[in-house]
This record gives sequence, structure tokens and C-alpha cells, in this order.
Amino acid sequence: MSTLIKRSAQGWEISHTDDRPNWKTPQDWQQGEPLLLQVDAEIDARFLQASTIAIDFPAFTDGRGLSLAVLLRQRIKYTGELHAIGAIHEDVLHYMVRCGFDVLELPQERCAETALRLLAPYTHHYQESVEQA
Repeated sequence: MSTLIKRSAQGWEISHTDDRPNWKTPQDWQQGEPLLLQVDAEIDARFLQASTIAIDFPAFTDGRGLSLAVLLRQRIKYTGELHAIGAIHEDVLHYMVRCGFDVLELPQERCAETALRLLAPYTHHYQESVEQA
């Protein structure tokens, strides 16, 4: 089973509950329900009405989900909870955080403790992000 790492008021922590939403694809989704997007999805202002949004990363090497997260946060100003699911790897978690994700769902073979240590590997960044204007 996968492990959830969530942002909280105290920082990032491993979630010990299995409270995953019942994700709906855009074709089946209704306002107020959790929405599951593929990395090639076109953003729509209607997505602001989602209770939470997940972006499904099909492969570790596919960065389109990072771009989609930034578009959701900056272009349509989505402020709800944003989940990263699928082929998530510790090496890109700090990029996911900078792109605005609130929940990271690690596959079973990934180490959650290692992931927590790698969420903020740098103290300063030269470029802006969703996290740091």
C-alpha cells in the first residue's frame, strides 16, 4: 500500500490514516467532488469547484504534472488541496512542493522517512515558485 505525506500546520508529516478520496475523472466529475487529472489535462476554471485535485504521474521521468500543478495554482488560482499520485520518486519531491502540492502519495516501494528528509534539501533558491514568489 502507498504512503501519504501531507502538509500540516507543523510542516510535513507521514499520514497514518488511509483517507484517500474517491477520485473522479473529468468525464464523471461533479462540482464538490475529488477530481483526478492526467498530466495532459487542459485546465478549466470549473476545477476551482473541486473538493481536492490529484495529478496522476504516469512515470518518474514525466514532468508535465509539475507544470499542470503550477497552472492550477497560478493561472486559475486553485487554493484547495493538491495531491501528487502515481510514479512518485523521492528525487523530485522538493520540486513537487515548490509547484504547490499538499499531499504526496508514495508508492509502496518508496521510503517515507527518506522522502521527508528530501522535501527541502536546499535552504535557498534562485528562482521563484508557487511556494516562494
